[in-house]
Formats: sequence, C-alpha cells, structure tokens
Amino acid sequence: MPNDLLYQIALTLVPNIGAVQAKILVDHFGDAESIFKASLKKLNAVENIGEVRSESIKAFDNFEKAQEEIDFIEKYKIQPIFITDTNYPQRLLKCYDAPALLYYRGNADLNHTKIISIIGTRNNTDYGKQVTEKLVADLADENVLVLSGLAFGIDAIAHKAALQNNLPTVGVLAHGLDTIYPSHHKGLAKEMLQQGGLLTEFIKQTKPDKHNFPKRNRIVAGMADATIVVETAIKGGSMITAELAHNYNRDVFALPGKTTDSKSAGCNYLIKQKHATLLTDAQQLIEMLGWQKKKAKAKAQKELFIDLSADERVIVDLLKERDSVHIDELFIKSGLSSSAIAASMLSLELQNVLISLPGKMYRLA
Repeated sequence: MPNDLLYQIALTLVPNIGAVQAKILVDHFGDAESIFKASLKKLNAVENIGEVRSESIKAFDNFEKAQEEIDFIEKYKIQPIFITDTNYPQRLLKCYDAPALLYYRGNADLNHTKIISIIGTRNNTDYGKQVTEKLVADLADENVLVLSGLAFGIDAIAHKAALQNNLPTVGVLAHGLDTIYPSHHKGLAKEMLQQGGLLTEFIKQTKPDKHNFPKRNRIVAGMADATIVVETAIKGGSMITAELAHNYNRDVFALPGKTTDSKSAGCNYLIKQKHATLLTDAQQLIEMLGWQKKKAKAKAQKELFIDLSADERVIVDLLKERDSVHIDELFIKSGLSSSAIAASMLSLELQNVLISLPGKMYRLA
C-alpha cells in the first residue's frame, strides 16, 4: 500500500475534521500528506477550517491506528478509494459532504452507467415485497446497479431481487467491513461480493451506532441517479435518505399506498410535498430518467463507430462503460502507447465521437 494511504486514513481520524472539512482541505492542498505537513499558519488560512481544527490536525499523532487499518485492508483485500482517485464514485463526489475515503469489497463498478437506490421500511408488507421484486425484475434489461443499505425489509428484498435478476447490487454499511449488520444477512452479503459489493466509510471495529446511519444514508442517496422509496412510515431512515437525495438535486420517486396505511405514510407525504414523483412502474422510471433516449443514442453511435480504427475502438469501448472516464484510466486500461492514445483521442474528438470535460475527464458525445 502506498505511503499516502496512511495520511488519507489519518485525515479521517482527526478530531473535529468531518467529511465537509476534509473535502475543503483536500481541494486546497491537493493530497492528505500535504495537509499534515502544512504549517499551522497555512491551515488557519484555509476558509472554513479555523484555529481549532487546524490545531487538531497539528496535534494528531495516532498514525498507529491508521497503520492498523492498512494491515486490515491488505489482509482482506479491501479497496480504499480516496476522494481524489479516478475510481471514486463521481455522482457522490458532486455532494458537498462526500466522504474523503471509502472502503470497498466487491467487483461492481461504482461508476456504473445506471445506478438506482431502492429503500424502505424494515417492516414491509407483502405489497412492498411484491412491488420491489417486480420493479427490479422489470429493470433487468436496463442493466442497472441496485444500491441499498443491507437492512431488513425493503433493502434486503431489493438486494436479493437484483441477484436473482443478474444485476449488480451494492450494500452501503453503517459500520466497518469487519462485520455484517444485521448478522442474519451474512449469507446475502457473501453473495453480493460475487455480484456487486459492500461499501463503507467506516474503519474496522466501528459499531453500527445510531448516529452512523444518516451518514450511511447520504452515500445511498448521493451515489444514485435516482432514489426509489417503496414503503416507509412518516419518520425513519428512508425519509432521511429521500430528503438527502432531494437536497442533492437527484430524482426521488415514491410508490403510493393507502392513505390509512402507516407504512405508506412517508411515501404519500413525499409525493404531497413534491419531494418525490409518484411512481407506478419501471417503464415510467426508464422514461423519466431518459434511459430510452440513451438507448436510441447508443444505436446511432453504433452505426457511427463502424469506420473507427482498432485503437479508436478500444477507447470507445472503455468510454461506453462509464458516463465519464479519466485520461489516466484510459492509458492504463487501453494498453495503448501514449502517442497512440493522443492520436486516437484527437481523431475521435474531431469526429465528434467524444467530448473533453474538466479535470481530464472524457465521455462519449
């Protein structure tokens, strides 16, 4: 493991430094090591950091705990993903309070082309189970990644439905990767590692305490194109996740229920407040997210790609996997020389096949 990981983990352990402050500091200094090596004066000069947080950084000396986490990561083949890494979930990165560091086990692409979060009550009805299973089954042809929180009820139903329909599914945890909560879902979690994964911002031995769940929920909301609330009471974690998604300016959908059913009260409230769109079926979701248009566009692109060179095809195939890809990743995954990459990228841009984005990112036109 690179030495900079030690500083990345340490940054998340500094008292008084939360996700928002960590992101501000990384944006300012560029990397975690530079934050720790900066003078108190330079730290104080960073907007919204202040003297107390600056002193906390300078006083931090528990690098042993960070090293213990590295040992754990190496032993269990966990993938750490820092906020500056190209494979960091790009949708989540747009959120002001995105975690500085994520820990991931699995094989799903966290920048999958289509990601939806399906959430709801732990005490679902038969109706909730049926509509969740049907919704996921009807989305199978769209190759969506299903995201949820591995909790009892709707979360577990969504994960299981994804597995049954050969869709990748990722569980976001409110604790470290050294345990599974609830323990009843250890078998489900093991299956998900083969067809999806497990993701958390918490180090090992972090217990699933109550205050960790809203933090977990913001990842569930921030990583997805849309959040779908199946059943929920007027109060609870699903309502928090839905409001977070709404505040992140993401699409939120809710399945309506009887006005007398307490387990649908939250869904009905979100619809009434216009914080969620009433959802009736998968086709409505596909249309509202513009996925049909993307399919038509992909068909047109396929015809356009007929005359591409072999090198250009390699790059296009890599760009098809994601909404956007960093130039460094294209270099690594393509296996092409730097001159071949440069020539092909220029040619594709002139043909209006790809578009250059800020931060050395590229996407198909």
